[in-house]
Amino acid sequence: MSTTEMLLARQTKLAQVLQSAGLDALALNPGPTLTYLTGLHFHLMERPFLLIFAPGKTAALVLPELEARKIDDLPFQLNAFPYGENPALWPAAFRGAAEATGVAGKRVGVEAGQMRVLESNYLSGAALSIELIPAEKTLAKLRMYKDESEIAAMRRAAHTAQNALQATLPLVRVGMTEMELAGELVIQLLKHGSSPRIPFAPIVSAGPNSANPHATPSDRPLTRGDLLLFDWGAAVDEYFSDITRTFALGPVDAEYAKIHEIVCEANAAARAVGGPGLPISAVDKAARAVITRAGYGPYFTHRTGHGLGMEGHEEPYIRGDNGQLLEPGMTFTIEPGIYLPGRGGVRIEDDVLVTEDGLISLTDMPRAMQTLPA
Repeated sequence: MSTTEMLLARQTKLAQVLQSAGLDALALNPGPTLTYLTGLHFHLMERPFLLIFAPGKTAALVLPELEARKIDDLPFQLNAFPYGENPALWPAAFRGAAEATGVAGKRVGVEAGQMRVLESNYLSGAALSIELIPAEKTLAKLRMYKDESEIAAMRRAAHTAQNALQATLPLVRVGMTEMELAGELVIQLLKHGSSPRIPFAPIVSAGPNSANPHATPSDRPLTRGDLLLFDWGAAVDEYFSDITRTFALGPVDAEYAKIHEIVCEANAAARAVGGPGLPISAVDKAARAVITRAGYGPYFTHRTGHGLGMEGHEEPYIRGDNGQLLEPGMTFTIEPGIYLPGRGGVRIEDDVLVTEDGLISLTDMPRAMQTLPA
């Protein structure tokens, strides 16, 4: 399928899901969903930007004049409403887009976590009686199911990330700081082919800091006997990987080795249970049961995973209360952990794909504890 055919197919699917959700149109800020539907790349800035899709009408785009050349070669029809630097003229561009798409008085879906007050206020002022409706669940029906090209990109992102970490590990030495090591990992991600728009700043945490699931790399020096946790990912062709591995920096406390083995078992149990037709909650429960039986249930403090694709976190979310059924094409993380406050923590995270037959891992870096020289 050509890029043009792919984009038009996605826009046709969008019209179908909007209709099924009782929505008349969709308004988007720059972000992954806009890129998914159009192939366009814009970023949020102090100037407003809005794309309106209304089934049966030509899409309308409000954008700064300085960005207008980006749409010169679009493979589909689009009405553009560029504006200059004088903010007094910006409302007119929004009025033009609203009139072209007929959204006044209509129910218009937005991504509540992405739509800014800036654009929503301009749109509401341009289209009287418009109703802006959170549409994340509706849009998830588009992006949650990956096709072969998307899965191939995610495989490449996984391999890129793994190769980057393998190149970083020989650089680890006692006395260097978490920030220094995180910087080395970013360099290797870029050298091994990741887009500069990496999914997130890598988490490199050691010793007590590894007990914080979302630690920020600090100036703490690596110390012999530390648990050393890397949570990192790469971006390839718009798609992300998200992986975590935990290492021993020289000989470690016996309990650290024990919890590492338990987390490995929990990760394996969750990967084994996943498959089409099973509730998402089963994946979380499988991982959590292993950790709870081992006596560490209170130290597994987050969900087992999250959807992954053009965003680091997207639908579906792997929680014990999520009754949604797994379906082929879903991609998500499995990342159980045990965190001992003030001491250290272990997390092992893989990226997985639901197939017609079960669940396969897109990541294959060894999960068993490896001891780095110290």
